[in-house]
Amino acid sequence: MGNRLSKIYTRTGDDGTTGLSSGIRIEKDDKRIEAIGAIDELNSAIGLVISSSIPDELKLVLEKIQQELFNLGGELSMPDSEMINSDAIKYLESALDKLNDKLTALKNFVLPGGSRSAANCHIARAICRRAERRLLGLSRISRVNKNSLRYLNRLSDLLFVIARSINKYDGTREILWKQNQS
Repeated sequence: MGNRLSKIYTRTGDDGTTGLSSGIRIEKDDKRIEAIGAIDELNSAIGLVISSSIPDELKLVLEKIQQELFNLGGELSMPDSEMINSDAIKYLESALDKLNDKLTALKNFVLPGGSRSAANCHIARAICRRAERRLLGLSRISRVNKNSLRYLNRLSDLLFVIARSINKYDGTREILWKQNQS
């Protein structure tokens, strides 16, 4: 693979553009870069969750997700490439089912929070929703891998279930939303 990052600053972005892996330069506020940036934020937020005290089972799931998110960013950096496939979605669904089976059924909405690790996971979930919106916006003007949109949709669900799992692991009570409470 060689030395891909032998020099961290290049000065090529000083004019407000950035380069895609294809060599094309585009504006830094282009919808494609907005989507890539949201996915990068999501990956960083997941890294924060991994760095906390959570079960190894969850760390392994989240580390695999980080790899896939890096692939998704690469996919967007190389227009017309597809790196997220149905197997990646099936992995999320399998993890979702396995973790959700261990939780009590919800009868009300859960407020984001609980332990610090769970709260960080809820932040990652919210960033995931933003990344999904950015990718959807890009899909309206450019071809986007439909599996990537599905992946982010499933991932936000999984992050919700992981946050609940962390609270259960930590022995932290979930705070339920109470309608019309001020």
